[in-house]
Amino acid sequence: MMKDIDRTGLGFESPLSIEALGRRQFLRRSGMGIGSLALAGMLQKDNSVQAGLPHFPGKAKHVIHVFLNGGMSQVDTFDPKPELTKRAGQMLPFDNLQTERRTGVALPSPFKFTQHGESGIPVSEIFPHLSKCVDDMAVIRSMYAELPNHEMTLMLMNTGDQRLVRPSFGSWLTWGMGSENENLPGFVALCPGGLPVGGAGNWRSAFLPGVYQGTLVDTSKSDPKKLITDIRNERLSVEQQRRQYDLLQKVNARHLEQRPGEVELEARIQSFEMAYRMQTEATDAFDVSQEPEHILKLYGDGPQNRQLLMARRLVERGVRFVQTWHGSGQPWDSHSNINGSHRAVASQCDQGLAALIQDLKQRGLLDETLILCTGEFGRTPSVEMGQNGSGASQGRDHNHWGFSLWMAGGGIKGGTIHGATDEFGFKAVEDRVSIHDLHATMLHLLGFDHEQLTYRYAGRDFRLTDVHGSVVQSII
Repeated sequence: MMKDIDRTGLGFESPLSIEALGRRQFLRRSGMGIGSLALAGMLQKDNSVQAGLPHFPGKAKHVIHVFLNGGMSQVDTFDPKPELTKRAGQMLPFDNLQTERRTGVALPSPFKFTQHGESGIPVSEIFPHLSKCVDDMAVIRSMYAELPNHEMTLMLMNTGDQRLVRPSFGSWLTWGMGSENENLPGFVALCPGGLPVGGAGNWRSAFLPGVYQGTLVDTSKSDPKKLITDIRNERLSVEQQRRQYDLLQKVNARHLEQRPGEVELEARIQSFEMAYRMQTEATDAFDVSQEPEHILKLYGDGPQNRQLLMARRLVERGVRFVQTWHGSGQPWDSHSNINGSHRAVASQCDQGLAALIQDLKQRGLLDETLILCTGEFGRTPSVEMGQNGSGASQGRDHNHWGFSLWMAGGGIKGGTIHGATDEFGFKAVEDRVSIHDLHATMLHLLGFDHEQLTYRYAGRDFRLTDVHGSVVQSII
């Protein structure tokens, strides 16, 4: 039996299969019964992209977005600036660009940079494991955003808009490409110990149907049964739960019939079905103890490395978009003691980042998995002053004028450096890349024309990149 690509993420099969199945069997196999049929019908009526079909063959099928929330310093990681060392303790020879707080003299990086791989890309000493993978990475040194503010720039990086409620990249992707595994969410957000700044707004679905919102998992817990609480009823058998659930769906279906078009109700009905189906597969997907010893050693210990291994296991099982957050709040927000703070947070994820690239590569999954590693912005090359204007902190303030990120896999040209900041690392000046350009490039690698991936809402066609964005061809 031929199956359509499941754009709904609900296990909805091709209408061609209805005749071959009895009504009751079809409703059960469709994943959500009557509720899912109504939702699937609504989604298939969208007058935007063709259901579950990219615009052209893409290199990537999945995305792992590693979010180093708080703001990774470009001049301490992937963009060395010898001029800062020469001018240490001096005011920079131009008026400092506007930042969130007052800054002072040039602060050279306390870290040593070394060239690595055949490409010779320089990487800071705080990434000893990741530096060995530079020939698989493209480093963009000329990123820029609009504001030096966590909340707004997080929104921009995730949703393409820094002020208004918009769907996140993961929601756009799962809406556009559908799901490969009906027993797991198409979009999963992993974060240990709490929420990043902005909370669930970072993986919102906004005006897209609620089924495409990200599912949060707190990865600070090592027991897979505690990662997603209340996922299994130990007092009832699967068969008993199935009968209970069938009754619940019948009641929900009657409720829905009286409220046609209630997308939030549809999403709630779908969440019941997803929870039911996740009982077995979710526990298995998050149980990293099933991995052989050499893989566990490859990734290393700690919640960061463990959740990167989880990300690989989820992608391997067909999850479209996995976002891994470094932790609650802003762990990379090094306003003071850049030496100690950046060294500490880098050591928590360095081994896992390198392992993720190596592991996907050895499994033949790197070519179809796009990895993006970024913060929401960078940090100033000048030292941050105390908030009252006195006393240097040996830290760096937020800097949206120019920062770095890296990508790998999924059609990315490894061993590549794109763009440049000025001689101090303050502002992107060569081949500048906006967040909209980044999103356009990612969508291109996934097989979508960012100008054509649209959703009609409130009388207009919306897209992730709004009215902006150009594909960065040099890294493809």
